[in-house]
Amino acid sequence: MPGQSPQPSTHVSGRQLLKSTTTVGAMTLLSRLLGLVRDMVYARFFGAGFLMDAFFVAFKIPNIFRRWSAEGAFSQAFVPVFAEHDQNRSREEVRELVERVTGTLGAALLVFTAIGVLAAPLLVLLFAPGFATEAADADRFGLTVDMLRLTFPYLLFISLSAVAGGILNTYHRFGVPAFSPVLLNLVMIGFAAFVAPYYARPGMALAAGVFAAGLLQLGFMLPFLRRIGMLSWPRWGWSHQGVRRIMTLMVPAVFGSSVAQVSILLDSLIASFLVTGSISWLYYSDRLMEFPLGIFGIALATVILPNLSRQHASASAAQFTATLEWAVRVVILISAPASVGLVILAGPMLGTIFYGGQFTITDVHMASISLMAYGGGLVALTLVKVLAPGYFARQDTRTPVRVGLIALGCNMAFNVAVVVPWALAGMPAPHAGLALSTSLAGFLNAGLLWRGLRRDGVLPPASGLPRFLLRVAVACGVMAMLLVIVTPPLPRWLEAAVWLRCLWLAGVIAVAVAAYFATLLAVGLRPRELRMKSPGSTV
Repeated sequence: MPGQSPQPSTHVSGRQLLKSTTTVGAMTLLSRLLGLVRDMVYARFFGAGFLMDAFFVAFKIPNIFRRWSAEGAFSQAFVPVFAEHDQNRSREEVRELVERVTGTLGAALLVFTAIGVLAAPLLVLLFAPGFATEAADADRFGLTVDMLRLTFPYLLFISLSAVAGGILNTYHRFGVPAFSPVLLNLVMIGFAAFVAPYYARPGMALAAGVFAAGLLQLGFMLPFLRRIGMLSWPRWGWSHQGVRRIMTLMVPAVFGSSVAQVSILLDSLIASFLVTGSISWLYYSDRLMEFPLGIFGIALATVILPNLSRQHASASAAQFTATLEWAVRVVILISAPASVGLVILAGPMLGTIFYGGQFTITDVHMASISLMAYGGGLVALTLVKVLAPGYFARQDTRTPVRVGLIALGCNMAFNVAVVVPWALAGMPAPHAGLALSTSLAGFLNAGLLWRGLRRDGVLPPASGLPRFLLRVAVACGVMAMLLVIVTPPLPRWLEAAVWLRCLWLAGVIAVAVAAYFATLLAVGLRPRELRMKSPGSTV
């Protein structure tokens, strides 16, 4: 049939998965680099004052709902059901599922978006109540409301883009969905650098850029859906069996897939009561933490979910386990040194990328403290991204809900018991405590997910795992000592010219990467040990 793609095999090798992950990672790397350029433009033009605090809240609110309604929870629920339909049902039934899902989700989101635009003042009060209490920054609340009314429709566009991305990923067209965020960053950079300077209220231009970027991302996906024969006119289908199944799975997945996002939301809520700039410092540090998380952790999770879903649908239990074990090892191998690098190089990285213009030495210092706190939890947050598909692919969303709520409750308890008194006592940098609580919650979340998979027999004990972890720990230790020795002090770093700071950072990172992998080879780790084991074999 024209436009129909061959059905992907359930037996996918580690090399194939790594190739797909590399494709997604490369596109994500390009997007993240442009994202850093975007944030550099924000930092240089607008600094870390009340305008950027307002914009980050106005942009974060639709992003939070995006994680809950579509891109996070929806993908975890939709991809397994879609893969099952594509594996076991006719092409016409698969196409009908797409029509019913897009029609139902699109209609619901259209209504929700209209409500969000009308209720913008209430949403700002809910997500950043501190904005309405500071007389000195009275304009910040009104500006945030006005910007939110422009940014909120982004939720509708990006959610429908998530549907398209889930379909394309299931057919192993990973590059297109991974490239679409590049368009987002290009548009937002253009509005910030070339449109905002001509606005009396430049924040409104930033918000308009979000609206335009979301619309462009959705339009970019459509031709590729048509190419695989999955572009159809949406139809309402609440009573459709597949839609009901997706919605049933999606409700608990809202919590199970978004604990980190909820934690960051709570950080913003409390930070809105802290000194002006706290939200911006958390944003800039979170952006650097998300860099390695997105390039590899989220990229790998994106690739393995449709493969795990097909393996579960075809009852390939051994292949399912082999895929998940391989993903865990690869994630630890990459995220552990990245975590060490974020902690040790927090100041130099922030100083190289953002320092200058309206972004001051104080901003570098305050953001680096929270980046160190976020960076310490990178391994856990990355593991969550890979372990959660082990549940979602089996259409088990209840277990991640229980785990997510436990982690979220502990995060809230830490904030109330430690961070709030910290702030009330007038101690410096209480925003860093918010970042630390997010990392601690990530470790708890990952640990409980791991234990559940072990209990279910999905991730059985591997005899070589302790030895593997020890080798990674030794290599990270060597890399950390080398970084401490070769990295210039932060004051000297900031005094250097921009080009020299960039050269230093590139050199330091290159030396660290070389030292890490050289040490791994020296302690006996060989590339063949990272290959996906054949079903039924032992490690």
